[in-house]
Amino acid sequence: QVQLVESGGGLVQTGGSLRLSCAASGRTFSNYDMGWFRQAPGKEREFVAAVNWSGDRILYADSVKGRFTISRDNAKNTLYLQMNSLKPEDTAVYYCAAELRQFGPPPADEAVYDYWGQGTQVTVSS
Repeated sequence: QVQLVESGGGLVQTGGSLRLSCAASGRTFSNYDMGWFRQAPGKEREFVAAVNWSGDRILYADSVKGRFTISRDNAKNTLYLQMNSLKPEDTAVYYCAAELRQFGPPPADEAVYDYWGQGTQVTVSS
């Protein structure tokens, strides 16, 4: 089992920044590809960003490319999401997820992720 705990959400104005963290425990963190997903009210959960186990392969959704940065620190068992130039449409509950590492790029498909955190709310006011 992998336990994931997100933190760092909150209320921010349009154009502001937040950094989300996801602390992992239970298994060797570097054995997992990691992803961030989000779910806005009344919408399906969607992919935001993913990073492979070593941190050298990264994917972003087009909607956040150039504004968000995913990173990981395997020594600290922590995943990050730096969010800049936030927009009201970024308002959502943000989840981190873990998938036992595979050969190739990290997945954007939430169906393949094995473990999920409880989520952290991000609200961007206009």
